[in-house]
Amino acid sequence: MILALDIGNTHIEIGLYKEEKYLDSWRIATGVHRTEDEMMTFIHHFLTLRGLNAQSIQDIAISSVVPIITLIFEKLSKKYFGKVPLVVDYKLDLGIRIDYDPPYSVGADRLCNAIAVYDKFGGPAIVVDMGTATTFDVVSSEGVYLGGVIAPGLETAARGLHERASKLPTISLEFPSTVIGKNTEKSMQSGVMLGSVKMIDGLIELIGEELKKEPIVVATGGLSRLIGPKSRYIQHVEKHLVLDGLISIYMRNRMVSP
Repeated sequence: MILALDIGNTHIEIGLYKEEKYLDSWRIATGVHRTEDEMMTFIHHFLTLRGLNAQSIQDIAISSVVPIITLIFEKLSKKYFGKVPLVVDYKLDLGIRIDYDPPYSVGADRLCNAIAVYDKFGGPAIVVDMGTATTFDVVSSEGVYLGGVIAPGLETAARGLHERASKLPTISLEFPSTVIGKNTEKSMQSGVMLGSVKMIDGLIELIGEELKKEPIVVATGGLSRLIGPKSRYIQHVEKHLVLDGLISIYMRNRMVSP
């Protein structure tokens, strides 16, 4: 089995795969001050819940946008699993071509999303990933990563309003029943939640106009199940898209026996 690690700015998703088949996953908060030993306690606990141990893991693959955490998991992989993990970067055999300047500046999670959506649905396609940032990644029908858009994520926007304006409260990320808010919390929910849906749909429209083709639109990320049904254009919600793309890259570059 393979451990697939998606290291984001806010959360780390730990996926368990048997070759290309998804089995399970767990999420922990990204903590830059944790040691490899502390991180291993989480992984050990998760594996134990499935009746597994470190010897059950044949290899490890990492997609990361937090270099300091990457180093921690590289140490963990060597210390506890005796493995040098595969870490995603643009130099690997990705199965798609990168048209981005410079290519090394594309986040590993964005590459994984693009690869997974092209593998699953073909192109042209847009991936809308709703995390700390809301990112849009575009793949052509020929399998070329064309670039995309980076916008503030919903949680980032809501937290920013609270932190920058002393009288604005923290809010729950829920859709209000009306656009016109009757109190401060509802007004903020309207702006953050409904505003985000309109931003997402508007950017999808603009990207489609540039492509001159109707793209397949796939959402992923922690809030995708909440936002996806409200969008006019999102057709599919794929919760583990980054992990699926990471495993696709792994299988292209480092095959293992079952």
